[in-house]
Amino acid sequence: MKLMMEKNLHVNIVSERFIRAAGLSVCLAALTACGGGSSTTTDTTSTTTTAGVQCSYNWSALNTDPLVNLTSTANWSCSDTTRSLKANGVPDHAVGPFNIQADLDFTIKAQTIDVSATITPVVTSTTGAAIQTAGYALNGIKFEPGTGGNCASTATSTDTTTGAACTMLGNAGTWRMEALGQTTFNFGTDGSNGHVQPGGVYHYHGMPEKFIDKLGKGNQTMTLVGWASDGFPMYARYGHVDASNAQSGVKVLTSSWRKKTSPDSGRPSATIFPMGTFLQDYEYVAGSGDLDECNGRTGVTPEFPKGIYHYMVTGSWPYVHRCVKGTVTAGATGGGAAGGMPPPRP
Repeated sequence: MKLMMEKNLHVNIVSERFIRAAGLSVCLAALTACGGGSSTTTDTTSTTTTAGVQCSYNWSALNTDPLVNLTSTANWSCSDTTRSLKANGVPDHAVGPFNIQADLDFTIKAQTIDVSATITPVVTSTTGAAIQTAGYALNGIKFEPGTGGNCASTATSTDTTTGAACTMLGNAGTWRMEALGQTTFNFGTDGSNGHVQPGGVYHYHGMPEKFIDKLGKGNQTMTLVGWASDGFPMYARYGHVDASNAQSGVKVLTSSWRKKTSPDSGRPSATIFPMGTFLQDYEYVAGSGDLDECNGRTGVTPEFPKGIYHYMVTGSWPYVHRCVKGTVTAGATGGGAAGGMPPPRP
C-alpha cells in the first residue's frame, strides 16, 4: 500500500538535531533519540485497541471551492489488526488563499492514498522515532509538519533564487526552514495551515482549522481529527486539565518546546533570519508544557474513556508531532518507514 510519491525535491526536517534542555540527551539527526523524560511519557508495556472508533468514517462529495473543484473522498475501515485509509487527498473544505510566488503555486490534484496502521498501537519506546508523515486527518489529508526549505551556514541573504544559499525547494543546506511561526520565508500556508506540494498534494503543517470547523464540535471540546502513523489517535488543541480525569474540564494544551534564547554555533545571522526561522531554533524543556517530546501524552479522551496515548496538534511549535512513540508498520505513511527520504516539498 503506497501513496503516490513525487520526485524527491526536499529533505525532511527530521534530518536535524533537537537539543534538549538542562543537559538532557541530544535528539540526533533522524530524531531516533527523541522522547521520554517527562511525566507525560507513558508505560511502554501498555497495550490498547482502537477498534470500534471511527472505523467507518466515509466521505465523498464535490468540493466546489474554485481552488479545488474536485470530489473529495476518504474511506476508513478496520480489520482485526489494521486500520486502513483509501482516499484521494482532496480537501473537503475551502482552501487558500496561498499567497505564494508563482513558481511555488501548485494546483491541488487527486492522489492515490492507500495506507494502513496497526489497530492495537503500543508505546514501544520512551525515546520516540522520527516520522516524515505524522499521520492522516479523517478527511484523508496528510499531516506533514516539516519543510524542504533550507539555508547553508554561509547564508547572508533571504534570497532563494537559483544559486543562492537558501532555497525553498530543497538542497544540502543545514538549516531547515519552518513553514509556520516565522515570516522570513513564505510557504503560502492557508487558513488551515495547509498548502500544496509539487504534484498537487495538499497537506497540513499545523492546526487544520477549517476541517475542525467542519467536524462541528465547537470550541472547548476534545476533538479527534485523525490517526498517527503508529496507530495512535490525534486530537486538536484541547485536552483535559487532569489527563486522567474526564470530569476535570478541558484547556488548550501546550507543547514543551520553546525557542532557544541564543542561536546555535554556525547558524546564519539571527538579525537576517530571526529565531524561529529554522527547526534548530527550538529546544525541548521537559515539564514546561503539557506534552512530551512527540507532542503527546497518556490520558482519557471522549473516544477512549479508559485512557490512551495520543498526539496533540498544538498552536505552537512543533504544531504537529515530529516523532512517534509507537511502531510504524510498513505502508502506514505511504512513503515507507520512519526516517526514510521524504515526499516532495510541502
